[in-house]
Amino acid sequence: MTETSSNRIALVTGASRGLGAALAEGLAQDGWHVVAVARTLGALEELDDRIQAKGGRATLAALDITKDDAMRHLCRDIHDRWGHIGLWAHTAIHAPPMSPADHVALKDWDRCMAINIRACGVLIPMVAPLLAAAPERATALFVDDPGAQGKFMGAYGASKAAQMALVRAWQAESARRGPRVMIETAAPMPTATRARFFPGEDRSKLTPCATEARRLLNLF
Repeated sequence: MTETSSNRIALVTGASRGLGAALAEGLAQDGWHVVAVARTLGALEELDDRIQAKGGRATLAALDITKDDAMRHLCRDIHDRWGHIGLWAHTAIHAPPMSPADHVALKDWDRCMAINIRACGVLIPMVAPLLAAAPERATALFVDDPGAQGKFMGAYGASKAAQMALVRAWQAESARRGPRVMIETAAPMPTATRARFFPGEDRSKLTPCATEARRLLNLF
C-alpha cells in the first residue's frame, strides 16, 4: 500500500493501549494506514511492532492531546501528506482515582476535564475538515461508558457525560452532511480504566479488547 494509492487513512487518538491499540491493530490489518496518537512513545513503538509483524503500516505521533498546538500541527501534517482521513477513532480517556465527590483532588479534576472534555471539544473542529475532505463519507467513532455513574465515579462520570453530550450534538448536526458520527457502547474489557473502578473483578470473564475492536470495525 502506498500513500498515494490508498484512501484508507485512519486517525486513532488514545492508541497506546486497551481498545485504542486494538482498533489501531485491527485497522492496519484491514489495510488502513493508521496514524496512532498517544503520549507514551514506548507503547506506540510496541504497537507499531505488532502492526508491522502483520504486514500493516502506521505513523506514530507521541503527543499529548491536551496540547493544542501539537495537535494542530499533526492535523496539518496529515492534510499535507494525505489530504484527508477516512476514520477518526477517539478512545483517549482519563480516569482519576475513585473518590467521594467532596474529596476529588483538584489536580485530578483538572486532568479529567482537560482530557475527557476540553481536548475532545478542541479536536472535533481540527479533525472535521480532514473527515470532510475524504473521497467517501468518513466516520468518527466515539465510545460511550454508561457504567461510569455512581458512587466514587463523580469526576470521571461527569466528564464522560459531558463528552457524550458534545458528541451527540455533533452527531445530530452531521446526520445529513457528514461525517458519520458513531457512538458505541463497548463491552466490558480488561482495561486499566476498568481495573481502577472494579478492583478484584474476574478479568477472565471480560471481553478481550481485540474481540471488541473487531466487533466495532465490522460496523463500518
